[in-house]
Amino acid sequence: MAQDLSEKELLRMEVEQLKREVTTPRAPISKTGKEIKDYVEAQAGSDPLLRGVPEDSNPFKEKGGCRLS
Repeated sequence: MAQDLSEKELLRMEVEQLKREVTTPRAPISKTGKEIKDYVEAQAGSDPLLRGVPEDSNPFKEKGGCRLS
């Protein structure tokens, strides 16, 4: 699609995108980093990647094995 547009139209689209981005509310990383850390620590108890999945409720557990005779 971008190939069908002239350079002027592409620049106009870029300016419009930048105008939208400049109105996006921003927060300092010192604040958001702490919020993310607190959230991750609060959710750690229920995170299956940290705790593991119980064998009886694991949908990806192999049902049977392969035997060579």
